[in-house]
Amino acid sequence: MTQTVYEHGLLVVDKEPGMTSHDVVAIARRALNTRKVGHAGTLDPMATGVLVLGFNNGTRLLQYITDGDKSYQATIVLGASTITDDFEGEVIATVDASSITDDQIHTELNTMRGTFMQRPSSVSAVKVDGERAYDRVRAGEDVVLASREVTIPQLDVLAIRRVAMKIEIDIEVTCSAGTYIRSIARDCGDALKVGGHLSALRRTRVAGFGLDNSVSLAALKSGEFSTLDLADVARSTFPAREISLDEKLELSFGRTLAPNAAEGIYAGISSANELIALLSNVDGKAKPIAVFAAAH
Repeated sequence: MTQTVYEHGLLVVDKEPGMTSHDVVAIARRALNTRKVGHAGTLDPMATGVLVLGFNNGTRLLQYITDGDKSYQATIVLGASTITDDFEGEVIATVDASSITDDQIHTELNTMRGTFMQRPSSVSAVKVDGERAYDRVRAGEDVVLASREVTIPQLDVLAIRRVAMKIEIDIEVTCSAGTYIRSIARDCGDALKVGGHLSALRRTRVAGFGLDNSVSLAALKSGEFSTLDLADVARSTFPAREISLDEKLELSFGRTLAPNAAEGIYAGISSANELIALLSNVDGKAKPIAVFAAAH
């Protein structure tokens, strides 16, 4: 049986619950037959949904194409606080939330739209003195992270369910990179004085990558999947600039070209639909900020 050769590209995986993002990378390495696989935007083990992978030269493109906003569907539980702000952590307090009204829930969540300062969950990948916050928490430290500016243009309540003394709230969120959905659950619960945590989280989109172009882990393991071409992804993300053979040679040595038509990042693509470089105007010249193709 002939092994399919995957040279360079991207892959969008629909992550399953109970596994780390690194677990998905390990499966992709076997499926793509390469060690050079990376991911953008870590998902917690409890979370499912869009995880964008790059392989070979695609790993170098990831940082430029996944900085946009993200979308999630999630479920908040009011009436219990946990050490991790999600259902996987130890419950540290329970309060009867049954008296909280739907209006109170809507009013509180409405305050979380727009741009504001948000404190990340203590059990997050944020580094504190060189060590991940979640490692410090698991070692028994009490970690409180500094707040950071986030933007949430969309936060819609899809459903509210009352289960005994707790309330479950399904929400849909679009937010800037660096926003913690667990923090929304925690802050809503704290504001209503009943505590809150996240019981479900599904990422539906990362920048221009959605569930509609994702592959399942089963498909990945069976080899029945398709990848995304670097040039096609770059063309759909940035303005494109056609690169001649002479210009390709110049870029392979890190040299500049005549300026792009406008400011911002341009994708330099050959007539053979090969991504050559990402270019940005600096001092009146188009400077390569990342080169993907060597001169032949």
